Amino acid sequence: MTTDSVAEIALRPGAPADAPACAALVNAWIDETPWFPRLHTPEDVVRYYCETVFAKNEIHVADTRPGAGIAGFLCLTPCAHVSALYVAAPHRRRGIGRALLDRAKARRPDGIALWAMQANLGARRFYARERFHEIRRTEGDNEEGLPDILLAWSPA
Repeated sequence: MTTDSVAEIALRPGAPADAPACAALVNAWIDETPWFPRLHTPEDVVRYYCETVFAKNEIHVADTRPGAGIAGFLCLTPCAHVSALYVAAPHRRRGIGRALLDRAKARRPDGIALWAMQANLGARRFYARERFHEIRRTEGDNEEGLPDILLAWSPA
């Protein structure tokens, strides 16, 4: 297991060549999360990230060391919505998610929003620590049909 800390990562803009590695983080999270259904094959997730996510959004990645791979990434839409924030399991709880979220806050200083699944208690605690507040809940108005929460952050 690595001992990387936030001081040992480098944040940078994502490049199209990063899409497969970022999609792999998403696929790994889906596979390790028993309550989250797999609706798309891993290959379809990679294709979606290559053709859509990276083509239409602002991506920020966290590298642990040059050549060591991507430890995490964040997708920020043009309308200030964080549509993805994933950190690889070996790198969690080391400040990488916070560093990526701070980058999004700096890029959209008037505020950002995101959806979190109600069942994702760890993510909800993380966003609460980052001063996100609840806007509304749904009973599953998403592709997965899972209850979720719209959260927002705005500067103090």
